[in-house]
Amino acid sequence: MDENLQQSFLRFCKTNQFEINPKQVEIINLLENFISIKKSFFNVFKKDRRLCFYLHGGVGVGKTMLLNFFYNNIKIKKNRMHFNEFMINFHNYRHKEKDDNSITNFVKILKQKYDLIYLDEFQVTNIVDAMILGKLFEVIFKENIKIIITTNIKLNDLYKDGLQREQFLPFIEIIKKNSISKELVLDDDYRKQNLENVRGIYYPLNEKTTFKINQNFRILTRDKKGEPQNIETKGRKFLIDNFYEGIAKFNFDDLCDKKLGSEDYINLANVSKHVFILNIPVFNDVNSNQQLRFITLIDIFYEKKIELTISCEKNLEKLGSSQLHKETFKRTLSRLYEMTVSLKR
Repeated sequence: MDENLQQSFLRFCKTNQFEINPKQVEIINLLENFISIKKSFFNVFKKDRRLCFYLHGGVGVGKTMLLNFFYNNIKIKKNRMHFNEFMINFHNYRHKEKDDNSITNFVKILKQKYDLIYLDEFQVTNIVDAMILGKLFEVIFKENIKIIITTNIKLNDLYKDGLQREQFLPFIEIIKKNSISKELVLDDDYRKQNLENVRGIYYPLNEKTTFKINQNFRILTRDKKGEPQNIETKGRKFLIDNFYEGIAKFNFDDLCDKKLGSEDYINLANVSKHVFILNIPVFNDVNSNQQLRFITLIDIFYEKKIELTISCEKNLEKLGSSQLHKETFKRTLSRLYEMTVSLKR
């Protein structure tokens, strides 16, 4: 007898020694109903035509874990990508095709390939994306493509305080009309549960921590120096001086104080498996642009399953934040705990 999704999830939790949480089980049941509206006498007259499942909640509550499980256990034409990557794909298509119907044609291509698209870490931070999303999602829903979304942000707070936000509000209404929106609330950040085992975070910045982090880099690279790696993104060249077999080392400023964006970070992640980031500063309103790049970088590295070793001016809980990115940065800190791994010696 085939398992339903809830039974599979309970077995998954048991196998991985995860605590079974009723709130997560509830989300799994809602997702199963969302993807397969069963035909029966009771729903003949009540069809749920909502095409989007919008899952929001605080950091470390298991949103991505839940939707990853769901995504991996459904057998339909599907695609999973970080929201930044999705928008990059659209902008690249529009730049290449240069036609007046770029949104419609882009969505038609999606429809040919997928019945469901999973967008992880949905957030709108720039006005270009904000002005496009309403029309883009209107066409996606018209083509009956299902969307599942994870985010830390409540629907009404998307693009909050953004430029010309009033022009973005119709998108929120489109999502509300077409979405099952659920909040996942748990008491603990599961990513911090193994905090005592984390050895990939070094602070404060001094000779001792610099020595240790460089020593660990030499261990992973077996003290061998590889060829510098050149990454090119739309004509921009980005040189990795310290690189050997997927292991790279950078100063924070090399990654976050230059005009680099999501596409550069995706290309970096595609050639890397473990990245060392040195000299991460305390964040405030003065370096908020660098902080936003760091948030984007960590989101992409997390999506691509990149392991990290980092050195910081202070421990993670005291790194501070600009006022603008305060809420979003909580997710970054939580993910850093998960991504900084102990070295296997």
